[in-house]
Amino acid sequence: MNYLKSIPRIVALAPLILMPVFTHAQMNHAMQPGMTMVTDTSMTEGEIRKIDKSLGKLTIKHGPIRNLDMPAMTMVFNVKDMRFLDKVKVGDKVRFVVVMDAGKMVITDLQPVE
Repeated sequence: MNYLKSIPRIVALAPLILMPVFTHAQMNHAMQPGMTMVTDTSMTEGEIRKIDKSLGKLTIKHGPIRNLDMPAMTMVFNVKDMRFLDKVKVGDKVRFVVVMDAGKMVITDLQPVE
């Protein structure tokens, strides 16, 4: 019958034991540093302003990037595939997908607009 005396202690400690389990289950792992989050891969329209083959970067004047909640502007992007740089020239109109990857904006798809 001594086990009945321990029940109030067990009940009192239960939240402390279970809290880490619930907290872990609710964590958004995609937001952890160094991890990649892709939520939307909608295409954005833009115009190539500069190509830097040595650094693997494109400068694009673009419309709003919905998946990053970014307004229209001109900025530099990294490319996932260096072959993208050979597909375009300065002044080309393009459609592209950009995602955040380890804190960098990376173009994962690029299509010239004809």
